[in-house]
Amino acid sequence: MTAKKKPKVYITRKLPDAVETRMRELFDAELNIDDAPRSVPELVAAVRTADVLVPTVTDRIDAALIDEAGPQMKLIASFSNGTDHIDVEAAARKGITVTNTPNVLTEDTADMTMALILAVPRRLGEGARILTDKPGEWAGWSPTWMLGRRIHGKRIGIVGMGRIGTAVARRAKAFGLSIHYHNRKRVNPAVEDELEATYWESLDQMLARVDIVSINCPSTPATFHLISARRLALLQPTAYLVNTARGDVVDETQLIKCLREGKIAGAGLDVFENEPAVNPKLVKLANEGKVVLLPHMSSATIEGRIDMGDKVIINIRTFIDGHRPPNRVLPGR
Repeated sequence: MTAKKKPKVYITRKLPDAVETRMRELFDAELNIDDAPRSVPELVAAVRTADVLVPTVTDRIDAALIDEAGPQMKLIASFSNGTDHIDVEAAARKGITVTNTPNVLTEDTADMTMALILAVPRRLGEGARILTDKPGEWAGWSPTWMLGRRIHGKRIGIVGMGRIGTAVARRAKAFGLSIHYHNRKRVNPAVEDELEATYWESLDQMLARVDIVSINCPSTPATFHLISARRLALLQPTAYLVNTARGDVVDETQLIKCLREGKIAGAGLDVFENEPAVNPKLVKLANEGKVVLLPHMSSATIEGRIDMGDKVIINIRTFIDGHRPPNRVLPGR
């Protein structure tokens, strides 16, 4: 009896060693050892020959690429929570199943969101740079030096009260913040009671009344520039904005304009509209202490990445065995 042929799996980026080792054990896996982003021609060649594609959020899996897929390509098992980088509808038309890795990055992302909520009003970035960029110039403690803003007792407005938004709310409540949120639909009453949260059906009305705005919604056509110039103008001049979701949810050009003109107090950003490029004007604002910038690292923990890899493997194995994978993404969802 001949051994069952292993499915050919093409992995677009470097994954944790433990995940790659398991991939090689189970599949005919092609790894990306140097971690350089794959070019479009390389991705085209991959989908023409591989059985399974394992992309990440840095890979654009659009309709044109999917149309190039050979008949053997039946699964796109994304190493990601979001799937905005994949044309799920085009995949469905081609008979290709799409999966993702949900529920493993919630706590890590919420931790980093809370870190930015603390860092921006309390001027942590500025304070750290004074000691590292200008050693020896710190004259010591002073009653009026490096004054920031207290967050205890303030109102936080969470845009997108899904798993991550709810986890952020739990952390924020522990820090003494009053929880306000806007969502497509109201959360479970038990969760709302636990968090003592106020639901706002109108995003505009909520934005005008909170001290900190946390963006935690997915990137979809409906959320593109959800935080527009008009909505940014609704914020109080003492308000802060934190985004650990997706860069295109916020109109970055207008956010920069508001920050430069002092129309809002500051921002903490882990994501950007044109990643990996970061607008030089944002960098300048960071050097001036008006924003804190992070390189899309809110989900970057060893544990989280290994958990993501485990989900990818489970999705592939379940699909190859002829069953519906647990994390299938349906068109329009």
